[in-house]
Amino acid sequence: MTAVTEPGTLSLSENEILRVEIDGESYRIEAKEVRALLFYGRVVPIIQAQRKTSADGKEEGEVISIEGHAAINRAGKAVILYTRAGHFIIPLVSFQRVARGEAVSAPLFPLIPDCQDGSA
Repeated sequence: MTAVTEPGTLSLSENEILRVEIDGESYRIEAKEVRALLFYGRVVPIIQAQRKTSADGKEEGEVISIEGHAAINRAGKAVILYTRAGHFIIPLVSFQRVARGEAVSAPLFPLIPDCQDGSA
């Protein structure tokens, strides 16, 4: 029997920041952006913070880059995450439960490009 691995995971971290893990890469959605997504339906950025170190190994800070965006789908029943690593979908109820701290984590599902509108 082969193990089934999740392509990605959504979890809640400190300060109500949502952490998105995809193929070993870590991204985040800031708390204020999560509220804008859930309450107002706004498209919000998915960012990646990388620690910047000097040649002698001292930490100089972090570099923040926008790696994608998250949006609620047209039907209003799922959140779609668009990143450089791929496109993923999570049911809105699962996203909300993680954001509220009711669930520790939730799996992300790969989004097939031809089915983004739900017309397959």
